[in-house]
Amino acid sequence: MTDGRFARSRDLLSPAESLLFVVDVQERLLPHIIDHDAVTSNCVRLLRAAALFKVPVTLTEQYPKGLGLTVSPIASLLAGEDAIPATRAEKLRFSGAEATGWPAAGERTDSRHQVVLAGIETHICILHTALDLLSMGYRVYVAVDAAGSRHRIDREIALARLRDSGAIVTTTESVLFEWCETAESDQFKSLRDLVATR
Repeated sequence: MTDGRFARSRDLLSPAESLLFVVDVQERLLPHIIDHDAVTSNCVRLLRAAALFKVPVTLTEQYPKGLGLTVSPIASLLAGEDAIPATRAEKLRFSGAEATGWPAAGERTDSRHQVVLAGIETHICILHTALDLLSMGYRVYVAVDAAGSRHRIDREIALARLRDSGAIVTTTESVLFEWCETAESDQFKSLRDLVATR
């Protein structure tokens, strides 16, 4: 317990300052992604956690006419009576930054300047999006276990390049616990249940 004077590291995620961006997890591309089941399940956990901690969600689809729609484990969370609210956008550019319509981080009217990125492919759309968001002043966190590519070498080099460029490379579980911050949180029990689904 702190007395309110403790200042957390600016490298730690805060739900009040975060945005979740899920990039192009689509039907015709996903089956070719290494460890695609894990990538999908970790995207689902991030979406559920975003709902729990009231983190706004953006989701993109790259040329859905050719690559299909968002896969059903994710799409089903964004539909129906208990849908997780999300802004959805189609895109043709590999970077999703333009599709968000977000201003530069310094021009936002809220405090949300941290972006958690997940989706596919790490070396194309995730990389392009992250670099553009970094250039717009956002702090970018790539959840590596929720980001995939067709080939390991592409993914490995992309993650190294992202780290070298200033993105923070992390994991889904790290994101979840940073959003929660303390076991005293009202959301901690729900968080434990999310972690147990791994």
